[in-house]
Amino acid sequence: MVLVLGTGNRKKGLELIELLAAVGAELRTLADFAEPIEVVESGDTFAENAALKAVEQARHLGQWVLAEDSGLMVDALEGRPGVYSARYSGPDATDASNNELLLKELGETPIARRTARYVCHMTLSDPEGTIRAESEGYCRGRILTEPRGTGGFGYDPLFEVVEYHRSFGELGPVAKACLSHRARAARRLLPQLFRLDDLG
Repeated sequence: MVLVLGTGNRKKGLELIELLAAVGAELRTLADFAEPIEVVESGDTFAENAALKAVEQARHLGQWVLAEDSGLMVDALEGRPGVYSARYSGPDATDASNNELLLKELGETPIARRTARYVCHMTLSDPEGTIRAESEGYCRGRILTEPRGTGGFGYDPLFEVVEYHRSFGELGPVAKACLSHRARAARRLLPQLFRLDDLG
């Protein structure tokens, strides 16, 4: 059984492979296929974008595809960057430029008002394009005034898990695999995957 993880992001793919190893399927990413399609993320929510990526890619590849859409929602910015997290600073956005814009927009906002949450929505589609399972996970924290740590990717060096007084950039992969929005969504999805007879 092959389960395709609908991402071309190498770091995200490695995270997902570790989180979903218990499924027992052969886990691949889009990088393992010669011609995956580029799905337009035109949804207004993480759930809509995850469904688009899972369904369209599954039909195209003729495979089971698990897609996820995730991002950062900052309360003081009315939920931005939200579904635009990856391209927050424009079409040629990088992690560095996104982080720079986030800090600029928050400006002198006091630390008590810099609350935020990471969100991850996962959707599984069968090869015919029917959604067979989905889940959502959250991780709450706050945005620091400057990056800390070099681990992770995206906004991780700015996102502090308050209870640990550390950013995801400082906590490292083992802690992130327990605490992150992606880890929590995966844990909620696993029981649904085990109940799918045709997936096994």
